[in-house]
Amino acid sequence: MAGGPLAPGYVAKERAEQYQGRVTPYVIITCIVAAVGGSLFGYDVGISGGVTSMDEFLSKFFHTVYVDKGREQENNYCKYNNQGLAAFTSSLYLAGLAASLVASPVTRKHGRRASIICGGMSFLIGAALNASAANLGMLLLGRIMLGVGIGFGNQAVPLYLSEMAPAKLRGGLNMLFQLATTLGIFTANMINSGTDRIHPWGWRLSLGLAAAPAFLMTIGGVLLPETPNSLIERGLERQGREVLENIRGTKNVDAEFEDIVDASKQANEIQHPFRNILRRRRRPELVMAIFMPMFQILTGINSILFYAPVLFQSMGFKGNASLYSSALTGAVLATSTLVSMAAVDRWGRRVLLISGGIQMIVCQIIAAAILGLKFGNNKELSREYSIIVVTTICLFVAAFGWSWGPLGWTVPSEVFPLETRSAGQSITVAVNLLFTFIIAQSFLSMLCALKFGIFLFFAGWIAVMTVFVYVFLPETKGVPLEEMVLLWRKHWFWKRIVREYEEADADETRECI
Repeated sequence: MAGGPLAPGYVAKERAEQYQGRVTPYVIITCIVAAVGGSLFGYDVGISGGVTSMDEFLSKFFHTVYVDKGREQENNYCKYNNQGLAAFTSSLYLAGLAASLVASPVTRKHGRRASIICGGMSFLIGAALNASAANLGMLLLGRIMLGVGIGFGNQAVPLYLSEMAPAKLRGGLNMLFQLATTLGIFTANMINSGTDRIHPWGWRLSLGLAAAPAFLMTIGGVLLPETPNSLIERGLERQGREVLENIRGTKNVDAEFEDIVDASKQANEIQHPFRNILRRRRRPELVMAIFMPMFQILTGINSILFYAPVLFQSMGFKGNASLYSSALTGAVLATSTLVSMAAVDRWGRRVLLISGGIQMIVCQIIAAAILGLKFGNNKELSREYSIIVVTTICLFVAAFGWSWGPLGWTVPSEVFPLETRSAGQSITVAVNLLFTFIIAQSFLSMLCALKFGIFLFFAGWIAVMTVFVYVFLPETKGVPLEEMVLLWRKHWFWKRIVREYEEADADETRECI
């Protein structure tokens, strides 16, 4: 490593070329089972939007919205503007934010599997409460338990996938989490299309079926092996090596094992990972942990996915047509994620993020232009323009699906060293859920106030984040987790910050130990 002393958290050698092994059925199966955790988040995103457009649900819990929905409105964009209805969606994410911070010490001290199991069980309880809710308080309590499940699951599953996957395929395997999320959204949309015809309890079935992915996640957490990184970090080196040999399909894992052991020794010297992550030498990783999930939400994708039926009904689509349109966007999202999985370890993260950002900007501008010119007070879009808007939204969703959707989770989960990996992932999840909460709570009001300008609002943010990736994000393709910290010393911008503060920050770190 060129120049300067080694600060804590740096591996001493670049030996990725010495890593042995192949992609084994063992690692594929474990990653698929673990990725089911992503379906919890996806299922809730899809179900929430559909349920909030069902008349029986609105009549029982949000009667004012139900009454206003049937009235002629001067402003089509304001039909669903109700903070209580927004709170139904957003309360889950505020609970998830708090849970993700609690999940960090659990994940570090007790392993990734422990957090996966906790997340699955919490989601099971939340699904049961929502399906049987007799009043708004019980409904919101169920949403809070769902949020706890998502907080634990989103904190642990991306870490699990990153640590189990071989470096050369880490991007694709890590994206199994996003694929499960998109399949959860698509499944939820299809279920909503069916349960919308079941009166008067179809909404209960939609909410209750969330127990299915939660059950799979819980059982998977019980049956899965722990990651070698977590085992070695907790002093179980023999068991860690056994798992490493199993998932790599060879006994020749000395180089990778030694890197993990070195990293775990340094990690165990750090008693306060959240304090350590704020040190100046961790500034690049901290910036990625904050800005990547923030920008992922500021694409506006969650607004479309949460409120797709509501959004399409506001545009003049009737009943089932709006649910079918939202199901279509779910299918597009799942398919485009497969494209990203095939391309990410060949083309790299930066190419996908930048090209996806450009496509999303174009789509948002087109949608805003059509709605601004052809859709207004007490007017509905013509059939031809409705098709164009749906197509544009699908192209937007496709661009998100092969760029910021999966990579918004993948990049933060792979850039942190072992000593702060769990804390870093907690920050990533917390920021993601914080902005998810903000957008979910404010979107209906923003839609009412900004009208078609809501699309231009998000287009502006996408432009900012595309520039951010071009300037500040180094390519992480094929770099082993334990050598990721070396990237910052080579990056044109970050190397000045890292090298300037390494020696001083190493002294600060020793004071924290």
